[in-house]
Amino acid sequence: METVSLSLWNAPRAEAPVVATVALPGSKSITNRALILAALADGPSTLTGALRSRDTDLMIGALRTLGIGIETAGADTTLRVTPGPVHGGAVDCGLAGTVMRFLPPVAALASGTVHFDGDEQARTRPLDTILDALRGLGADIDGDSLPFTVRGAGSLRGGRVTIDASGSSQFVSGLLLSAAAFDEGVTVHHDGKTVPSMPHIDMTVEMLRESGVEVSTPATGGEADTWRVSPGVVRAVDRAIEPDLSNATAFLAAAAVTGGEVTVPLWPSRTTQPGDAIRDILLAMGADVRLDGANLTVRGPQQLNSIDIDLHDVGELTPTVAALAALAHGPSHLRGIAHLRGHETDRLAALAHEINSLGGNVTETEDGLTIVPADLHGGTWRSYADHRMATAGAIVGLRVDGIRIEDVGTTAKTLPGFENLWATMLSAGAGTERKASF
Repeated sequence: METVSLSLWNAPRAEAPVVATVALPGSKSITNRALILAALADGPSTLTGALRSRDTDLMIGALRTLGIGIETAGADTTLRVTPGPVHGGAVDCGLAGTVMRFLPPVAALASGTVHFDGDEQARTRPLDTILDALRGLGADIDGDSLPFTVRGAGSLRGGRVTIDASGSSQFVSGLLLSAAAFDEGVTVHHDGKTVPSMPHIDMTVEMLRESGVEVSTPATGGEADTWRVSPGVVRAVDRAIEPDLSNATAFLAAAAVTGGEVTVPLWPSRTTQPGDAIRDILLAMGADVRLDGANLTVRGPQQLNSIDIDLHDVGELTPTVAALAALAHGPSHLRGIAHLRGHETDRLAALAHEINSLGGNVTETEDGLTIVPADLHGGTWRSYADHRMATAGAIVGLRVDGIRIEDVGTTAKTLPGFENLWATMLSAGAGTERKASF
């Protein structure tokens, strides 16, 4: 079997405090939810500021394959979505969890057979929860993981289903997004440990309501651990997509670890994006964080504080927080994130291994990581085809000479051109602020 050699990227070290303004593209989570809702809507709609990355382009390609019209309107980030009859086809999920979990319910509404597959690494990702749920709602599906096949009958009965969504909030969101098109809508009851990443479910519910869909949640007087979507029309809505706040966290972390100052414009005053939690995290670690109108500015401290934090609801921030903790003063404890073992890779094992391979002191716990700062040295940082692992390595590289990141191109999953944006940030004004004590 041929061995594939992955390129190594020399992560640049910051020789002075980083000072920059970094404009980020649109949110992947919002873009892919908006695409699903637009595909099921009662008429055409326009998405402005949409993210164009591997994950979103896979979603666009999949919906086009199933019969949805999606065209750019001037800029690549402005998409005109025209619903149409959903038919069969072959869907490439890549490594996109939103595609492999949000598209099967749409495929169940198709008039024809839809085949799903993806990258080799994606074939180990858990999908049986949502596929079994769809079977319980009347869908005809072969397989429990990639590759699998959905035999659409043009409609889906829907109804009530009980699932264990403790592995991923995407199981709930995937069922809710298409549920208004089911004959009986859907009632999703969670039976298991606490659902992680609840802000992502809040995002789904808010976007459904913006589209005129009736949704009952535990927070609005519904049954505990239960979400109900009534059958009905999905109204076409023109949406402006917020910047991706989770992608912003690595750039804000650059200010924190170098004692510099980074501003991200167009930060929303109110959002359901989990990435917004980085503000409180960086405050707790000693940074100065200011939201001035629509500009969020982080100014790093002379020395980062350690942190003891439950990241259960914002698990996608774990790689960034782990990188910060590895460069902080004193031991940090990251908790509530056992579910990250089922992400693009086992993120807990990956973070522990990569930091330790550089001389770090990281221990896996039952539901997280304990990180004791140590004198780190250069070496190869593996990305595991995981975009957030790659950006975590770049953060460490700001303070540690000789970090070489394997396959940094995997960042194109959610942030194409990351390397150029990172280099531009470093050259924008480094050294114009006070000296940092590294």
